[in-house]
Amino acid sequence: MNSVPAAPTTPRQRFRWRRPSHRTSIILGVIAVAIALLIIFWDWNWFKGPIERQVSARTGREFHIHGDLDVDLGRVTVIRADALQFGNATWSKEPTMAAAQKAQMSIEVFPLIFKREVRIPEIRLVRPQLRLETGPEGSGNWVFGESGGDTDLSFRKLWIEDGRLQFFDAAKKTDIDIRLNSVARGADDSAPPVDIQGKGHWTGEAFSLEGRAESPLALQDTDNPYTIDLKARAGATRAHARGTLLDPLRLRDFNLQLMLAGQDMEDLYPLLGIAIPSTPPYKLDGRFTRDGNTWHYDKFTGVVGDSDLGGSASVTVGRDRPLLKADLISKRLDFDDLAGFVGAPPQTGGDETANPQQKAEAAKLDADGKVLPDTPYNLTKLRAMDADVRWKAQRINAPSLPIDDMDAHLLLDAGLLRLEPLNFGVADGDIRSTIRMDAREQIIRTRANIAVRKLNLGKLFPNVKLTQDAIGRIGGDIAITGSGNSIAQILGSANGDIGVGMGHGQISNLLMELAGLDIAESLKFLVTKDKTVPVRCAFGDFAVKDGVMTTRALAFDSTDTIIVGKGQISLKDETLDLELRPRPKDRSILSLRSPLVVGGTFSDPSFRPDFKRLGLRGATALVLGSIAPPAALLATLELGPGKDAPQCGGEYAK
Repeated sequence: MNSVPAAPTTPRQRFRWRRPSHRTSIILGVIAVAIALLIIFWDWNWFKGPIERQVSARTGREFHIHGDLDVDLGRVTVIRADALQFGNATWSKEPTMAAAQKAQMSIEVFPLIFKREVRIPEIRLVRPQLRLETGPEGSGNWVFGESGGDTDLSFRKLWIEDGRLQFFDAAKKTDIDIRLNSVARGADDSAPPVDIQGKGHWTGEAFSLEGRAESPLALQDTDNPYTIDLKARAGATRAHARGTLLDPLRLRDFNLQLMLAGQDMEDLYPLLGIAIPSTPPYKLDGRFTRDGNTWHYDKFTGVVGDSDLGGSASVTVGRDRPLLKADLISKRLDFDDLAGFVGAPPQTGGDETANPQQKAEAAKLDADGKVLPDTPYNLTKLRAMDADVRWKAQRINAPSLPIDDMDAHLLLDAGLLRLEPLNFGVADGDIRSTIRMDAREQIIRTRANIAVRKLNLGKLFPNVKLTQDAIGRIGGDIAITGSGNSIAQILGSANGDIGVGMGHGQISNLLMELAGLDIAESLKFLVTKDKTVPVRCAFGDFAVKDGVMTTRALAFDSTDTIIVGKGQISLKDETLDLELRPRPKDRSILSLRSPLVVGGTFSDPSFRPDFKRLGLRGATALVLGSIAPPAALLATLELGPGKDAPQCGGEYAK
């Protein structure tokens, strides 16, 4: 009987090692040598081709790695590449949209394998260049032809060393060229911001730029705000914007605090397309936002010349013409800061604020001896936009004029400008105006209706001592039309009617006696004390034709003297030619009564007696005096033939 072999009782007995066969040894040796050779001669550049093809397929753009490619494997794999180039849109004249001298990118491996998510914790770029531009149809080259399929792509940090970002929009005459450098941030995990310095052209106007902005990675997120703090300069115009933008490449929405400053608001026209009359130097700061096609500048405060200015304004685009709406208020308005609205420079003497060009214009105006502004209105600007602007001034600084406040409403529609109203509080009364300027043709046609009501005579000439104690109310009406492209041309061609009058009041007796050259009475009031004399009325009625005002009636009637006049005032030549004839109502000796001539120019008026008539009376006194000294008084004796003026003051005497 055969016995059964016993089972192995030890591990050595159960798993006996056997020497590999000769063939197996050769195979294992070849594998080991291959691994060693692969490790020794491995080159990641072998993968440049597949990577280039994959990127090109996903973006629709050519992509090349002209330098070396290197990879450090791990849970977070680091890829390094030199001399990268990314192609541009087919419509661009430049073949390259982006390039970099060196690039280093970290990729999380597990999300890529299991979730098809491309998570890139950090990108570092050395001398990167990015060219952004809008195409012929308004599309941007940052919109790629292919999507990434179902793969999610996310970036976390971007570090830029000596970067360059360019933006071009040929249709808007805009090109921007800025340098970027990342700024070290604290321990937080957010993308570092970048310092910016650059220059370029905005709507054709040269500018420079500096400041700090959020990481360029944030530009891809059009749903979250992009933070900036930038300062720009275009000529003499400066801007400081700080706050957030939404989708900045498309300028979709803003929430910025914007400071604007410059030598003249007129300079904003080529930059922003807003046609504003010439102003003195200004500085404003307010909230800048955008709502669809409307840009808002709200709750701004600042100064224009020597005036404060605040309020809100908006500009709506996307229409035939931009529409400017504004509600402005000045607590203290320096009156000469409004000079630009009539084509004149502001005051430039003393501490007055003006820019160099305005000072030169003021000097030229003084040298020419002209008062009426002759600077033509810019017809292109008047037709370039529409406007609805309300401006109120609570107090007006005008040392030589008793102006108290202002309420103006400006409407501009396709070159038709209306001031409805333009009201000023003056000397406790008011001047109410409606003005219409039609600039739709080559020559502006203007119509003005001005009502003067209840001006206080004593306050009307605050710097004239002899009128400070005067009492009376002055009113009048002006209705004229004219053609021309400057204030001087409009008034120089004016036609219409001008009437002014005063009712009961009182005025300096010394002034009346001096006006009539009553020497005895004047000496009496000078030696003793000036007194007032009751005024019955005063009135002037002028017909205006071709820029010349001709008197229809002119009189000043007091209980002491009546003065009647006639003559012309030329708005075209800025000259005065009026003759005033005083007629005393009392008897006086030492009187050299003769017509008074108001002549000269607007800038240099004269008020003098008619020396021919005065010379005849003086010569008579001299002859009589040679006969007997008391007889000379006969030539200067005034018997007072003056009479009260009928219908004194007309409607203005009320």
